[in-house]
Amino acid sequence: MASENNFRPSWHEYFMRIAMLASTRSTCLRRQVGAVIVKNKRVLATGYNGAPAGLRHCLDIGCLREKMNIPSGERHELCRAIHAEQNVIIQAATSGVSIEGGTLYSTTFPCVLCAKMLINAGIKKIYIADGYPDDLSREILNEAGIDVHRLEISEPREPVRNPEK
Repeated sequence: MASENNFRPSWHEYFMRIAMLASTRSTCLRRQVGAVIVKNKRVLATGYNGAPAGLRHCLDIGCLREKMNIPSGERHELCRAIHAEQNVIIQAATSGVSIEGGTLYSTTFPCVLCAKMLINAGIKKIYIADGYPDDLSREILNEAGIDVHRLEISEPREPVRNPEK
Protein backbone atom coordinates (compact mmCIF):
# COMPACT_ATOMS: atom_id res chain seq x y z
CA MET A 1 0.00 0.00 0.00
CA ALA A 2 2.86 2.39 0.64
CA SER A 3 4.59 4.30 -2.11
CA GLU A 4 7.75 2.61 -3.37
CA ASN A 5 9.99 5.64 -2.92
CA ASN A 6 9.04 6.91 0.55
CA PHE A 7 6.73 4.32 2.14
CA ARG A 8 4.00 6.92 2.60
CA PRO A 9 0.82 5.08 3.61
CA SER A 10 -2.37 5.28 1.59
CA TRP A 11 -5.30 7.09 3.23
CA HIS A 12 -6.93 3.73 4.04
CA GLU A 13 -3.75 2.44 5.66
CA TYR A 14 -3.26 5.71 7.55
CA PHE A 15 -6.75 5.66 9.05
CA MET A 16 -6.65 1.95 9.86
CA ARG A 17 -3.33 2.42 11.62
CA ILE A 18 -4.98 5.13 13.75
CA ALA A 19 -7.73 2.63 14.63
CA MET A 20 -5.04 0.07 15.48
CA LEU A 21 -3.32 2.60 17.73
CA ALA A 22 -6.65 3.41 19.43
CA SER A 23 -7.12 -0.31 20.14
CA THR A 24 -4.00 -0.26 22.33
CA ARG A 25 -6.00 1.79 24.88
CA SER A 26 -8.56 -1.03 25.24
CA THR A 27 -9.03 -2.54 28.68
CA CYS A 28 -10.85 -5.64 27.40
CA LEU A 29 -9.17 -8.95 28.23
CA ARG A 30 -10.69 -10.80 25.25
CA ARG A 31 -10.46 -8.50 22.23
CA GLN A 32 -8.83 -5.10 21.81
CA VAL A 33 -10.77 -3.04 19.28
CA GLY A 34 -10.15 0.46 17.96
CA ALA A 35 -12.32 2.61 15.71
CA VAL A 36 -12.00 5.89 13.83
CA ILE A 37 -14.65 7.88 11.97
CA VAL A 38 -13.42 9.93 9.04
CA LYS A 39 -15.06 12.37 6.66
CA ASN A 40 -13.33 14.21 3.80
CA LYS A 41 -9.99 12.66 4.83
CA ARG A 42 -10.30 14.20 8.31
CA VAL A 43 -10.48 12.25 11.58
CA LEU A 44 -13.71 13.17 13.38
CA ALA A 45 -13.47 10.88 16.42
CA THR A 46 -11.72 7.80 17.79
CA GLY A 47 -12.83 5.08 20.18
CA TYR A 48 -11.75 1.84 21.81
CA ASN A 49 -13.54 -0.79 23.87
CA GLY A 50 -13.53 -0.56 27.64
CA ALA A 51 -15.61 0.13 30.74
CA PRO A 52 -17.67 3.34 30.91
CA ALA A 53 -15.85 6.39 32.26
CA GLY A 54 -15.19 6.16 35.98
CA LEU A 55 -15.99 2.46 36.28
CA ARG A 56 -13.54 -0.33 37.05
CA HIS A 57 -11.96 -1.98 34.04
CA CYS A 58 -11.91 -5.69 33.23
CA LEU A 59 -8.11 -5.43 33.40
CA ASP A 60 -8.58 -4.71 37.12
CA ILE A 61 -11.48 -6.97 38.09
CA GLY A 62 -11.54 -9.72 35.47
CA CYS A 63 -13.82 -10.51 32.56
CA LEU A 64 -17.48 -11.16 33.33
CA ARG A 65 -17.94 -12.93 30.00
CA GLU A 66 -15.03 -15.30 30.71
CA LYS A 67 -16.40 -16.05 34.18
CA MET A 68 -19.82 -16.87 32.65
CA ASN A 69 -18.25 -18.81 29.74
CA ILE A 70 -20.07 -16.70 27.10
CA PRO A 71 -18.87 -17.32 23.53
CA SER A 72 -17.73 -14.46 21.33
CA GLY A 73 -20.55 -12.86 19.36
CA GLU A 74 -23.28 -13.73 21.89
CA ARG A 75 -25.04 -11.97 24.78
CA HIS A 76 -23.45 -8.55 24.26
CA GLU A 77 -25.43 -7.13 27.17
CA LEU A 78 -23.40 -9.27 29.60
CA CYS A 79 -20.25 -7.19 29.43
CA ARG A 80 -18.89 -4.21 31.34
CA ALA A 81 -17.34 -2.69 28.23
CA ILE A 82 -18.65 -0.28 25.66
CA HIS A 83 -17.62 -1.30 22.15
CA ALA A 84 -15.13 0.83 20.21
CA GLU A 85 -17.78 1.68 17.60
CA GLN A 86 -20.16 2.85 20.34
CA ASN A 87 -17.41 4.93 21.95
CA VAL A 88 -16.46 6.60 18.66
CA ILE A 89 -20.11 7.60 18.10
CA ILE A 90 -20.37 8.87 21.69
CA GLN A 91 -17.11 10.84 21.39
CA ALA A 92 -18.38 12.57 18.26
CA ALA A 93 -21.76 13.31 19.88
CA THR A 94 -20.27 14.75 23.09
CA SER A 95 -17.99 16.94 20.96
CA GLY A 96 -20.88 18.12 18.79
CA VAL A 97 -19.41 16.59 15.63
CA SER A 98 -21.73 15.22 12.95
CA ILE A 99 -20.58 11.86 11.60
CA GLU A 100 -23.38 11.57 9.06
CA GLY A 101 -21.90 10.55 5.72
CA GLY A 102 -18.68 9.43 7.41
CA THR A 103 -16.55 6.33 7.02
CA LEU A 104 -15.70 3.98 9.88
CA TYR A 105 -12.31 2.29 10.16
CA SER A 106 -12.42 -0.48 12.75
CA THR A 107 -9.99 -3.18 13.71
CA THR A 108 -12.93 -5.63 13.94
CA PHE A 109 -16.20 -6.16 12.04
CA PRO A 110 -19.02 -4.47 14.03
CA CYS A 111 -21.45 -6.56 16.07
CA VAL A 112 -25.18 -6.22 15.37
CA LEU A 113 -25.68 -3.66 18.15
CA CYS A 114 -22.93 -1.43 16.77
CA ALA A 115 -24.13 -2.00 13.19
CA LYS A 116 -27.58 -0.64 14.08
CA MET A 117 -26.02 2.43 15.72
CA LEU A 118 -23.72 3.03 12.75
CA ILE A 119 -26.67 2.81 10.36
CA ASN A 120 -28.68 5.36 12.37
CA ALA A 121 -25.64 7.62 12.75
CA GLY A 122 -25.41 7.84 8.95
CA ILE A 123 -22.12 5.99 8.40
CA LYS A 124 -21.87 5.20 4.68
CA LYS A 125 -18.82 2.95 4.42
CA ILE A 126 -16.89 0.64 6.74
CA TYR A 127 -13.32 -0.66 6.52
CA ILE A 128 -12.23 -3.47 8.83
CA ALA A 129 -9.01 -5.30 9.61
CA ASP A 130 -10.52 -8.48 11.11
CA GLY A 131 -13.79 -10.39 10.99
CA TYR A 132 -16.33 -11.12 13.74
CA PRO A 133 -18.89 -13.94 13.95
CA ASP A 134 -22.14 -11.98 13.51
CA ASP A 135 -24.24 -12.94 10.50
CA LEU A 136 -27.14 -10.65 11.46
CA SER A 137 -24.78 -7.67 11.48
CA ARG A 138 -23.62 -8.51 7.95
CA GLU A 139 -27.22 -8.90 6.83
CA ILE A 140 -28.45 -5.55 8.16
CA LEU A 141 -25.39 -3.62 6.98
CA ASN A 142 -25.95 -5.10 3.52
CA GLU A 143 -29.66 -4.24 3.67
CA ALA A 144 -28.77 -0.66 4.68
CA GLY A 145 -26.48 -0.40 1.65
CA ILE A 146 -23.34 0.12 3.70
CA ASP A 147 -20.25 -1.18 1.94
CA VAL A 148 -17.88 -3.15 4.16
CA HIS A 149 -14.32 -3.69 2.95
CA ARG A 150 -11.54 -5.67 4.54
CA LEU A 151 -8.10 -4.07 4.55
CA GLU A 152 -4.87 -6.04 4.71
CA ILE A 153 -2.37 -3.86 6.54
CA SER A 154 1.29 -4.83 6.53
CA GLU A 155 3.82 -3.95 9.20
CA PRO A 156 4.96 -0.34 8.93
CA ARG A 157 8.34 0.23 7.32
CA GLU A 158 10.69 3.07 8.04
CA PRO A 159 10.97 5.52 5.15
CA VAL A 160 14.32 5.87 3.48
CA ARG A 161 15.62 9.26 4.52
CA ASN A 162 18.19 11.25 2.61
CA PRO A 163 20.87 12.04 5.22
CA GLU A 164 21.99 15.09 3.23
CA LYS A 165 18.70 16.91 3.85
